[in-house]
Amino acid sequence: MRSFNNLYSYPVSTMLVADDVVEFHAARILLLLNICGKKNRLDGLTKLAKLDFFVRYPEFFKQVAGIRRISKPKNIESPMIRHFYGPWDSRYYHVLAYLEARNLVAISKAGPKTFRFELTPAGIDASVKIRESESFEELVEHMTAVSNALSSMTGNALKKLVYQNFEHEVADRKLGEVI
Repeated sequence: MRSFNNLYSYPVSTMLVADDVVEFHAARILLLLNICGKKNRLDGLTKLAKLDFFVRYPEFFKQVAGIRRISKPKNIESPMIRHFYGPWDSRYYHVLAYLEARNLVAISKAGPKTFRFELTPAGIDASVKIRESESFEELVEHMTAVSNALSSMTGNALKKLVYQNFEHEVADRKLGEVI
């Protein structure tokens, strides 16, 4: 992944994909904390990752929300891998470090094994600007639906929801395989 500020070194002849830009992922995580979090905060990396899964794969969300049955889920964004704890993106560590280094997110311990991710005042300001941007309108609408349906669940409950409902798409895959 590259920062938008470093794209000057990217070869002009190479296609640039939003998935390769760290700020793209950072904006989504800021919105996730703002919209799906309780008071701009989420407790648990598993919960963050599973809510992000349902944001990134709206067809999976529609299925668990009972909106409609689907035959083959499609992703709208970047791939996640099959991990012991369900769908996972190894870039979370990179993106969360990026957000913390820019004082947009504070990361602390919420329990012996649980991390708390909380927007700082600067993070709240940034997430509000992103939320009000016309470019993110569709994502904000979808994320709000995900929040209304799933944000009260624990990370473990979300993980079980994924494994129970998407056996073929997730549970049957080998660890490390792209979903």
